[in-house]
This record gives sequence, structure tokens and C-alpha cells, in this order.
Amino acid sequence: MSESTPAANWARSADLACSLCGARDTIVIIPSTLGRVSQGNWSPYACTSSGYGRHGPIVRCRQCGLVYANPRPANDEVLDLYNAVEDPLYVAERAGRILTFEHHLKPMEQFTGPATGRALLDVGAYTGIFVEIAAEHGWDAWGVDPSRWAVEQARQQGLQMVHGTLEEADFENRIFSVITLWDVIEHVTDPLSTLQAAWQQLEPGGTLIVHTMDLDSLFARLMGHRWPWFMEMHLTYFTRTSLQQMLEKAGFTVSWMGAQGRYLHAGYLASRITALIPLLGRPVEWFVSALRLSNLPVRINLGDLFTVYARKPQ
Repeated sequence: MSESTPAANWARSADLACSLCGARDTIVIIPSTLGRVSQGNWSPYACTSSGYGRHGPIVRCRQCGLVYANPRPANDEVLDLYNAVEDPLYVAERAGRILTFEHHLKPMEQFTGPATGRALLDVGAYTGIFVEIAAEHGWDAWGVDPSRWAVEQARQQGLQMVHGTLEEADFENRIFSVITLWDVIEHVTDPLSTLQAAWQQLEPGGTLIVHTMDLDSLFARLMGHRWPWFMEMHLTYFTRTSLQQMLEKAGFTVSWMGAQGRYLHAGYLASRITALIPLLGRPVEWFVSALRLSNLPVRINLGDLFTVYARKPQ
């Protein structure tokens, strides 16, 4: 996999239309931290990437306010990067991710009702941890992901996984009761198209669940340009308002939204702090290691990650 993006790919995407309103009227709100944009130099899009603060220009649409990366690699380039991703560190943090997804599953089932006889699709399922948990709770659970490595990891566990994207994958005419996008919508080049594809794959009355970052959260506003979620793999930055508007444009009715945290093992959390703030992270890693706290689960909720429950009309 090449670590640089050809300048031609950047040029093709330099005048991107806003995914929400279609306008091409933007203002740069955060300059690129990559150096010369034409050089590209995009790193692999691994889920556990430590490239905090490394990104291209981030703009705001003057017409509707949506915030997104522009310019950025073309869609084919992004898919090639994800197709080639291998991420062993994600596997190493499996136990913490299980806690997080179990934490998400309970309120989901309270909203959607029992699993019996119903199909669920996890989009961007990666190694299939949520697919596995949903199957254990009685769902006919499926996953789809563009990473060949991740899909193979999931299939080795006996999970029902499809390689590809939601827009292009073949689900053999299967329609789902629930579709989930956990930390996915910010990674796709055309989020409206992804939401419309989800609408097509849902049964009438079905539920779509989207979990993403909240650009308008207090923590994001306090951090400003130092907000760690400003990363090159993130292509669109939603607020609760902009995501609701896009969901409604795709045909959904929003039922609920709220902040939800996640669980991380102390050792993994310390490594993420080191990637973001080395002078702070290294002592934290030493402390965690010295006290043998690496496997201690820690719940993190800074209010800048939120979940939306939306329904497809009957």
C-alpha cells in the first residue's frame, strides 16, 4: 500500500460539494497540518491510528454549516486504504471493545425490542465484535467491512461477514430490522449516500443507529483545533443538528440522541494519551504498568461521542 496520495487524486476532490446541501461554498476553519497538501502522505486508516492532530484542510459549508475535510483523497483511494488495513492492536484491545459494545447493546434492545427472528447488520464491523455480541443475544447478525484482513479475522470466528461497502455489498436480497454504524459515518466520502443505502437495506419501521463524534460538544469546543478527533481518516465532522438534518434528508425520523462513552483498558488508554501528549502519556504508561493495571477497564465519556436512533417509516 502506498503511503502517499497522488496529487491528481487530491486535485479531483479539491472542489467537493457539501454532502448535506450540495453547495460548493466553504471556508477553511482549520488549516492542514500535513505540510504541502499536494504531497499527500496519508497514513493507513487503521482504527487504532495514533495520528491525532494530523489532517488536511478542514472546511465549513457557508450555506448549511456542515464541516468536512476538503481536499482529500478520492473515494477509490480511500477504499484502497481501508481494503489494505491490518490492525493487530485492535485485536489486542478486544476485551475493552466487548465491554463497550455490550454497553451499547442493552439500550439498543430496549429501543428495538427483542431479537428473536430478526436480522441485524453492523456496517464497518471491522473484526466483528459487535456482530459476535449481537449473535450471542439472539440476533441473526451480519457485518460488512472494506478491510480484507478484518473480514478474515471475523470469519475465522465463524461470523457472518461480507467484504465491501454498504453501497456495493451483496446481501442476497436480505432486509434488516436494525442497521448499526458505530464510528463509521465520519469515515465515508459520501455520508448521505451511505445513509440512503442503509434506508434501502432496512425493513419498513426498521431502526438505524449511528454513533459518531460531536463537533459541537463542550469538550470539542474547549479543545478547539487540538481536539484529538481531528484526524486524516475522519472526513466529515457532525454536530447533532447536522446529523439529524442528513438523516431526515435520507428519509429517516430521528427518535433519540444522546452522549455515550466507551470502555478502554487502562494500558490501551495510556498508549492513546502518549500518542496525543507524549510528555503526559509516558509517565501514565509507566504508572499503569508498574501497578499492573493494564487490564483494568476504564469507562470514558467526555461528552463528545453521541448516538442517534432513527427509524425508517412504516
